Amino acid sequence: MQPVVKDIDKNRLNRKYTVNGEGKEFIKPEITSTKLGIDEFLLHSGHKYATVIIDLDTGHVLWLYHGKSKEAVYKFIEHVGMDWMKNVQCVVSDMNADFQSAFKEKCPWLKEVYDRFHLVKNFNDKVISEVRKDEQKRLIQEGRLEDAARLKGSKYILTTSAETRRQNDNKEEMKDGALRKRKRSNDKEETIFDAPPKKKTYQDLEATYQNIIKDNKLLLGLDFVKNAITDAYNTAYSYEVMKEQIVSIIDYCRGIDNKHFNWFANLLENHIDGICNYALFHITSGKVEGTNNMIKTLRRRHFGIPDDDYLFLKIMDESRR
Repeated sequence: MQPVVKDIDKNRLNRKYTVNGEGKEFIKPEITSTKLGIDEFLLHSGHKYATVIIDLDTGHVLWLYHGKSKEAVYKFIEHVGMDWMKNVQCVVSDMNADFQSAFKEKCPWLKEVYDRFHLVKNFNDKVISEVRKDEQKRLIQEGRLEDAARLKGSKYILTTSAETRRQNDNKEEMKDGALRKRKRSNDKEETIFDAPPKKKTYQDLEATYQNIIKDNKLLLGLDFVKNAITDAYNTAYSYEVMKEQIVSIIDYCRGIDNKHFNWFANLLENHIDGICNYALFHITSGKVEGTNNMIKTLRRRHFGIPDDDYLFLKIMDESRR
């Protein structure tokens, strides 16, 4: 039987990335790394995941493993060896306790780093979203239907930063102006498919945001914490200074006496070292998230790759292009 293109390509990748080209074991990285990133990605439907470890300096994928447990870390360290690991200073990840504890267990000198993306995502999903829903229910129960209606569909506005709202406002204002100008010059224009006229979509996000949070203690609290997190990361020039800022956020959340704010205070308190280590290394999980997006694009481009070994080899190869 003649080999198909996939078999030819898999043989090429085996020769390039596996020991003796046998396809049984990844080759050990030739260059040592100082900063690593780790994350899981969905491998198959039914909650079957795989773990990916990358070199944050080069973006190269160093390791792939079925599952998202400590075993993935243990096997990686066994693969590269302790002499190789001695060059690694830190590991950036989401707040997956298994990954970080496994690295700490084997390599206690490593610093864990949690970047702003995952912290803000937790705050948006577990605090802002939940507080918004609770407040909307409360306002309905109190008969303040107009105020409750203002909160409906406001998740995007509440979770965006002031800078994002400003940029969107400027962009939408320019688009709206261009639309009005085009409408004046093409009032009598007819289209082949008789498309309905475009409606004005411009919304002043900043004004809407200020209108939503005014006179609401909890929503004002969300605004304060969100800005305080941004300030802590933007001015993180030392571990001690950043820790002071994070502790002040914890104290503020405790003072509000709300279960969602308390949950976030506990999250900060339990991960404070990894959060403040950002000030020492100034690294993010951006390349890790980029690798996850690359994996999704790779699978879409090939209409799915059911052979996991082939998929892993393709991921390693794609990360080096």
